[in-house]
Amino acid sequence: MSAFFDTNILIYSLEGDQVRSRIAGDVVASGGWISVQVLNEVTNVLRRKLRREWAQVDVALQVFRSTLNVIPLTSSIHVRGVALARRYDFAIYDAMIVAAAMEAECSRLYTEDMHHGLTVDDRLTILNPFV
Repeated sequence: MSAFFDTNILIYSLEGDQVRSRIAGDVVASGGWISVQVLNEVTNVLRRKLRREWAQVDVALQVFRSTLNVIPLTSSIHVRGVALARRYDFAIYDAMIVAAAMEAECSRLYTEDMHHGLTVDDRLTILNPFV
């Protein structure tokens, strides 16, 4: 089964301290899945927080879209995400990431933002690659 990447892992793969950037880059280079939500969040972080020009954002998005599988946001992901937020007390946007990873049939979700080692519904394990 494959991996799913949260926004923070993609951002670290582009920049950050040397150790985190290398680790994130290695994990992302192994391939896997992201969602349209992740692409939207990457765009927001690059523009608003990191103050990147649109041309730089476009290049980063194109790289991610061409090297990773992208799952669209759907009503079924939304319904599953709400149920996961309720069951596991996830923040709603984190739950949507988890739901998209499950919809893509991934076995691993790489993120810095959720509980490392948690297995969701006996199918998806949340992993912090920096631990």
